[in-house]
Amino acid sequence: MAASWSGGGRHRGAGKSSGARRSGATERGATRGDPRAAGTRSGRLRLSRRCLDREPSRRGERANVWRALFARSCQPAVAPTGLEPTAAHHAGDAARRGSDSAVAGGALAGAQKRADEQGATIVWVDASGCYLLPRAVRTWAPRGETPILRVPLTRDHRSAISALTLDGRLFLQVRKDSYDGEAVVGFLRVLWRKIAGKLVVIWDGSPIHHGQVVKDFLAAGAAKRLHLERLPGDAPDLNPDEGIWNYLKRVELGNACCSDLADLRHRLRRAAVRVRHKPDIIRACSQQCGYLL
Repeated sequence: MAASWSGGGRHRGAGKSSGARRSGATERGATRGDPRAAGTRSGRLRLSRRCLDREPSRRGERANVWRALFARSCQPAVAPTGLEPTAAHHAGDAARRGSDSAVAGGALAGAQKRADEQGATIVWVDASGCYLLPRAVRTWAPRGETPILRVPLTRDHRSAISALTLDGRLFLQVRKDSYDGEAVVGFLRVLWRKIAGKLVVIWDGSPIHHGQVVKDFLAAGAAKRLHLERLPGDAPDLNPDEGIWNYLKRVELGNACCSDLADLRHRLRRAAVRVRHKPDIIRACSQQCGYLL
C-alpha cells in the first residue's frame, strides 16, 4: 500500500497525490528561504512515496526514512518568536574542582605569607607506596618488537613518606610496614633535626596525621618550632609532593623490574638521590601548585 504524507492527513488518488507533491515542493522551498522554519515542531517531514509495507526487510526504504530523519534533526534549532535563546552553560561550573582549589590555594597563600614573616620553613609531606609491579610507561624498542616486562604478579610493596621545601630540598623515608601515628612522629623528628628554625608542615587530612600520638608530640614541646597545617579535602593538586611521587614512579622508576623488596628499596632510595640533584624539578612542582618561590 503506497502512502504519501503532507501535513497531518493522508491523501488518496493520483490528483490528490500530485497536489500533495506540489504542496510539499512549495513547503520545501519556503523552508529554504525562511530559516526560522527549521528545527520547529510545526515543520513537516516528507517521506518517499515508495511502498513501505511490501517488503519490510528491504534496507533501501529504511535508509531513505533514516536519511530524512537525520537531515531534519541536524538542522539548527531557532528560538521561537518573542523568546530569547538561553546562554549555554557548562554543567557543574559552580562546583568545579578548580574553583575549590583556587579558594583553598588562597588560604594556603596566607599561611605561606605568615611563614615568611616568622622566618619559618614550609614543608609539604605526603605518604605513598611502591609496589614490585612495575609502572609501565612509554619507552624505546626496536621496530616491530613490543617490549615485554616479565615480573611476578604480587602486591608486595614498601611504604614511604617524603617531604620537600620551596628551596628544592627533598627528604625520603622507607619502611616495611604501613605508616601509623608513631611512624609519622618519627619522620617529623627527622625533619626537626634536618631543618633549622621553625617549621610549617602542610599535609592532607589522613587520620594518622592528627592522632593522639601526634598531639602528644606537639604538647611535649614540639609546638614551639613545629606548626601543622591541614590541606583541604579533595585537593591533592595543592600538594607539590604529589608531583614528586609522580615523577619518581613514572620517570625515575618507570619500567623498573625489581627482583625483590630489597631491590625495590634500593632503587627507590637511589631515585630519591637523583631527584635531590635536580632542585629545578622540585621547585617546578611547587610552582605548578601556584606557590611563590
